[in-house]
Amino acid sequence: MLHNLGTKSYVQSLLAPAARTSSANGTGFDLQGSNDAEGEAIIILDSAAGTGTSPTLNVKLQDSADNSTFADVSGATFAEVTGTASCTKISVNTNDLRRYVRAVATIAGTTPSFTCAVQMVYSKKYGN
Repeated sequence: MLHNLGTKSYVQSLLAPAARTSSANGTGFDLQGSNDAEGEAIIILDSAAGTGTSPTLNVKLQDSADNSTFADVSGATFAEVTGTASCTKISVNTNDLRRYVRAVATIAGTTPSFTCAVQMVYSKKYGN
């Protein structure tokens, strides 16, 4: 059981907050080393309503052993965002992921635009 959630939790941006008109890949985040992530993490997608004609935003997580070749993480996909703002979460077990993780946003529609961000809230091994 995790006690002292406020002092034992860390936040990492997987996709920086920005207004986006095209698809984007986040930068790979190293789950090992000084970050030392362990156990379940919460991934949060915060998005304003899309604008344009039939705008869609699809966000998923990918992982990688080498921070170069990424593959989709099974079951780590958010519900599609369209013309309504959304703040949703999914959870993943960092122990089941390869060393690096990133968020991938796919935007479609006619002149679509979404202001969105993806954040990960995680704990370190041994409560460091």
